[in-house]
Amino acid sequence: MTVIPPTSLPPIVLMGVSGAGKTVVGSALADASGRVFIDGDDLHSTENKEKMRAGIPLTDADREPWLRIIGERLAVGDGVIVACSALRRQYRDLLRSYAPETFFAHLDPDPGTLEQRLAGRVHEYMPADLVGSQLATLEPLQPDEFGAVFRSDGSVDATVADIRAVLASDLEEPPAVR
Repeated sequence: MTVIPPTSLPPIVLMGVSGAGKTVVGSALADASGRVFIDGDDLHSTENKEKMRAGIPLTDADREPWLRIIGERLAVGDGVIVACSALRRQYRDLLRSYAPETFFAHLDPDPGTLEQRLAGRVHEYMPADLVGSQLATLEPLQPDEFGAVFRSDGSVDATVADIRAVLASDLEEPPAVR
C-alpha cells in the first residue's frame, strides 16, 4: 500500500446516509493518516438535533448554517476528515466553495447491511426511520465531482485501504475528475 504523507491529503468528506459507516471509517482513516477527524453531527445546532430527535427531516434551510460551519473547517488547510452526509449536490457545492480540493468519499453499503446496522444502532438524535428521507434526498456523486463511491459492507480496514488507494492514485497524477 502506498503511504500518503499527511501534508498531501486533501480535506476529505465521508458522505452517505445514516448507518453508512461515516464515523467509524472517518476515525480509522484519521488514525491511519495522522489527520484530525470531526464528526459533522457534533456541529449541528441544538435546534437541528431536536428536530431530528422528533423524527422531522431537516430542510435545506436547516442544513445551510451547519454546512457553512463544516465548509469553514474544511478550508483551514490541514486535510481534516469530516463525516457529513452531504446528500445533495448543492450541499457538496457549498462545501467546495470553501475548500475546492475536497475529496468526497461516498460510503455506500448494500441495503441489507444498512438495514442491519440501523436495527442495532442507537443514536443520540438520529432515529433509524429518518434514513428513508435521506435515501430519497441522496444525489450520487457526478462525474465532475472529485470523489469516489466506496462499498462499506466489509471491514473498516478494507474501506480505509480502498480510500487511501484511490487518494494515492489521484495524488500521483494530477487529480482527475471521478
